[in-house]
Amino acid sequence: MKIKAKMIGMDLDGTLLTTQKELTAYTKDVLRRAIDQGIIVMPATGRPLSGLPKELLEFPGIMYAVTANGGRILDIRTGESLYECLVPADVSSRIMDVFEHYDTLREIYYDGIGYAQEDGLMCIEKYLESPPMMKYLMSTRKWVPDIRAKLREENRGADKVQGLFASVEDRDAAKEELKAVPGIEITGALEKNIEVNAEGVNKGNAMVRLGESLGIHREEIMAFGDGTNDAKMLKTAGVGVAMANAALEVKNAADAITLSNDEEGAAVYIDSHVLGREGRRKC
Repeated sequence: MKIKAKMIGMDLDGTLLTTQKELTAYTKDVLRRAIDQGIIVMPATGRPLSGLPKELLEFPGIMYAVTANGGRILDIRTGESLYECLVPADVSSRIMDVFEHYDTLREIYYDGIGYAQEDGLMCIEKYLESPPMMKYLMSTRKWVPDIRAKLREENRGADKVQGLFASVEDRDAAKEELKAVPGIEITGALEKNIEVNAEGVNKGNAMVRLGESLGIHREEIMAFGDGTNDAKMLKTAGVGVAMANAALEVKNAADAITLSNDEEGAAVYIDSHVLGREGRRKC
């Protein structure tokens, strides 16, 4: 059955992009055809604006982006921030207090730019196993010698605060500590990371907010994701689609499951269920 979608939001890592962080030719063709039909197609990512692939920033017809897990909605044609819900400076400081108890690579996002602790980036292989993810992080972050000093210097709300941990055990212990910090939303997308936003912030709420401003109802929004930071988005959207490589929590939150990111699952689903073609592969 053909689904009437007026807005499609897609996570990037593990969803729209392959494991090698590539946007395939078939995926680009499907996105172009969806845009030609008047559908709002947009990234819905935990990345900052500075971390969005140039191909998407310059993609004809892609006008908006949900970044930092919904902490910021952007008009990427102008760079204007249409909405922001930030982590207050004192709360960011408390989050850093927790992260500093463990062996972590610490990051904080301001105004769509990700800042990361220099010494952590220098030994990034302790915190990440995927070479493409390492390359992405090292090439898109502003390296700072002291992330705590950066926080004090800015002394204002942050889009998102992130910690990448040397072990799952440390990550889990830090999550327990963070429960004592009020007014935050705790999630993650990688095996050993914690992403912290202001309370109530998630990609789904951001997409609904943008939809309302464009006259698009929640039921007309479709979303794709794979990480735990996508679960609320899939629950909130009119149609939530999990990738075959998604976490179990995400699959349980979804209305449907498509092929994996390396099988171009998002494009295949849009092609067959929204554009009404059989697509290159069935799912």
